[in-house]
Amino acid sequence: MSDKAVVFDNSGTLLERYRAIKNLSTGEIFTNVNSLQLIDNIGDAALVILQFDSSCLTKMDSNIKIYDLIKKYDIEFDVSYSNYYVSKEDVLSILKNDSSIIRDISDAFDVLRGKVKNMHLCNGSAIILDLNSQKVAYTITSAGKLFPKVLFTVNELKKNGVNVYIASGDRSGAIKKLANIIQIDESNAFPTADSKNKCEIVSNLQNQGFKVMMVGDGPNDILAFNKANISVLTLEQKEEVSPKMFDHADHVIHNISEVLNIDF
Repeated sequence: MSDKAVVFDNSGTLLERYRAIKNLSTGEIFTNVNSLQLIDNIGDAALVILQFDSSCLTKMDSNIKIYDLIKKYDIEFDVSYSNYYVSKEDVLSILKNDSSIIRDISDAFDVLRGKVKNMHLCNGSAIILDLNSQKVAYTITSAGKLFPKVLFTVNELKKNGVNVYIASGDRSGAIKKLANIIQIDESNAFPTADSKNKCEIVSNLQNQGFKVMMVGDGPNDILAFNKANISVLTLEQKEEVSPKMFDHADHVIHNISEVLNIDF
C-alpha cells in the first residue's frame, strides 16, 4: 500500500460549481457569489445542507414551508459550515418559526438550467441561516461539472499508487455519485464534512501512516490545510478567494492537474 494520500474537496476543486442563491429579504437571485464568503460576511451564520434530490420539488406545492417539507418527508440535513457549533435542534427551531417556502428553493432551478451545460451532477439545495435574526437569509441550489483535467489527474495519481479521497460539505447522494464518476471506492468519499470533520479525516489518514496532501478552495478547508503534510489551494473556480486561504496554503494552483507536479 502506498503511504501517500490526496484528499480533495469537491465543489470548486473537482467540480466547477454553479450556484443560484436567492436573497430572501430582496427576492434577488444571483450566481456569482461564494456561499462560504456570504456566511463569513454575515458573521453568525450557518450553512445547512438538505440531504435529498431537490428536483422532486417541482412536483410539490411551492407554498409548502421548508420546515414542513423536512418534517413531513423526514429529510436529513447537516450543518456543513458555521462560525460556531449549531445543533440540528437549533436549525429546526429556527425553521419552525421561519416563513421560507419551497418556492424559495425552486425559483433558482431555471437559472441553473440555463447556466450548466453537460451537468455531471446536482449537488442539491442548502440554506443559510442568520443566527442573529433567527431566519433563513439565503437559499442555495447548486450543480456542477467536472473540471476538464479531473479524470486524468485522478487516474495518474492512482497509477502512481497514491490513494485518492474526497472530503466535502456536499450532500451524501452527490458525493457517492462523484466517487463513482471518478472511480474511487465510496468508502474513500466523505460527504457533509464540515471544517472539523475534514481535519479529522486528514488526521486519521496520518495515523494510518499516510503522508497527506489536502486540496481545496474554501475557508472550510483551512483546518485540514493546517493538519495536512502539504496544503494546496486551487483557484480553478475563478471566484474571489478569502485572503486568509493564501496564508494557510503551501502551494497555489490554477489547474487541478498541477497537483501531479507537487513532490510530497
